[in-house]
This record gives sequence, C-alpha cells and structure tokens, in this order.
Amino acid sequence: MAKKNHFYYDSERCEFVPIEYDIKKKLTHSLSFWLINGIVLAAFGLSILTNYIGTPAEIMLKDENQALIDQLKRAESSIIDIENQLQAISELDNEMYRTILGLDPVTEDLRMGGIGGTDRYSHFDYYTEETSEILRSTASKLDRLERRMGVQKVSFAEVKNYYNSNQERLKSIPAIRPVNGIIISGYGMRIHPVLRYKRMHEGIDFRADINTDVFATGDGTVKFAGRKGTFGNVIEIDHGFGFVSRYAHLSTFADGLRTGDKVQRGELIGFSGNSGLTEGPHLHYEVLVRNRPIDPLNYLIADVTPEEYLLFRHSESNTVEEEPLSFAD
Repeated sequence: MAKKNHFYYDSERCEFVPIEYDIKKKLTHSLSFWLINGIVLAAFGLSILTNYIGTPAEIMLKDENQALIDQLKRAESSIIDIENQLQAISELDNEMYRTILGLDPVTEDLRMGGIGGTDRYSHFDYYTEETSEILRSTASKLDRLERRMGVQKVSFAEVKNYYNSNQERLKSIPAIRPVNGIIISGYGMRIHPVLRYKRMHEGIDFRADINTDVFATGDGTVKFAGRKGTFGNVIEIDHGFGFVSRYAHLSTFADGLRTGDKVQRGELIGFSGNSGLTEGPHLHYEVLVRNRPIDPLNYLIADVTPEEYLLFRHSESNTVEEEPLSFAD
C-alpha cells in the first residue's frame, strides 16, 4: 500500500512541497489523538452504563434491596400465619376455657385493640411505592399482633386466676368423655331411629359395645340409679351448682353403686348396654343445667376431637334454648 504524504503549497516556488514530520512529533501526535478519542469513547460508554445499567456499586445495591424486599414479603407471610394461629387460640379461649368457666367472652373489638390518631407509618412514604407498601403492611400487622397477644395474655391470666380460686366448683363440671367411644349422634332435632319421627335428641350418643366401662364426668352424688322408661337402666349424678349428668341404656351398674353415693370424675359407675328403647348398644349421655337439657359438647370440648366438635356442634335450628353457665346453686 502506497505511503500517504501530506503537502503544503509553497507560494514562492509555486509548487506543493511534501511535509516532513519529525518522528518524535509524529509519535506524540498519534498518541494524543488516540488517547483523546479513547477518553471520549470511555466517557460515552460509562454514561450509557450509568444511565441504563448502573455502576457495579448500584447494581449490588439494587440486588441487596430486592433481597430485602423478598425477605420482607416472606416475613409478612409468616406474620399472617401467626395471626391465623392466634385467632384460633382466641376462639378456643372464648369457646372452651371461658365458656366452661362461665366467664364472659372477650369481644373481637377488644382483642383487635385498634389505635386511632395520625398516620403512624407516614415515614415509610419516603421510599418507593413497592417498598413503602410492604413496610406499612408489615409494621401494621406486627403492631396488631402485639396488641392481640397482650389481650390474650391478660385473658389467660384471668382464666388461670379464676380456676385457682374455684377448683372445687370446677371439679363438679361434667367435663370429660363418659365412655371410650366416638360420638355417633349429636344434640338437636333428628329422626328417632326406632320411632321414625322427628323429635328432640336431648343428649349425645357414644358408640359403645355391651359392657363397655362408663365413667362419671364430674364429682357429685348419685341422684338416681335404676330403670326409667325408655332410658332403660340409667344413672343420674347431681354435681351441684345446678349440674346433673345422665347415662342411659346401661346394661348394669358398678358393684355396690347406690343412690346417695359420692363419686369422683373418672370413677367407674356402670357399663353400657342396650336397655330401654334403642336400635342397638350405645351410651346416651345428657347434661342438664337447672333441670334443662343443654348440648353436652359445651363442656366436653376439651375431650373431643376437633372433627367431632365441628360435626356434632348443634345447629341454629335446635328448638331448645340454652342458658349460659352459672355456678349459682
């Protein structure tokens, strides 16, 4: 390839004269040219990276922020799970502990313990919309969870204090399963299995083969032990404080059991059978409060499975109106 020369016009000589470069100047000129162009190109490339991709430090910071947001989302999900568990504990507290003890349930408004006033989370608005939203939600849920836990701790303390000061009375509540068998029929209106017409079933039935052990569900005195109409062989225990439990369709009574005997919760009182008006062997169990039958599940809730409780919890269509628990004689 021919070497390219640069010329200048010499007016005195009226001709073009080739330019003679000094090697040192030529090298300096070339290096300067490429250096300046390199700096310009680098600046241009860096500008593109900064505006559209980000510097390495910015990229790392974005990754860290995204990891923190993901972690906050997982924490929020865990908080929701804890809230659901606390809600289940609250319902158990109201439906079991406080109902059995005769304490007023804690209202949902009190458990929520709302706080009014100014926006307590406005300082999160400084961040991006996504970050602000998740920070607000998480902080709000944590505050609500803390308040609910505080109310629940107070409720359990009240239940504990009441139990400690009323242990004698609580021993009388018919609170355990009378026989080791599953529930086969609940409290409420039903078609009678023998008479074949709809009538009120004032207790619950347990599956029990003939001569299965039957136990007293609370401390008390045997009020009646004998045969009574369609109940067949029946035992009635007066627990005091307005409570009476009834065990029907028995085959026999425990040895030596007589009217007037004192019994304790869990003591053997008889054996299941098929006496009276029945379709097959089972134990019919009733709880009466001030001579009125109520759903025994109100007091057996601590001794039945969740499936049994949900299945046999009496419906709103029941015709017998139940009264709240009272320890009045």
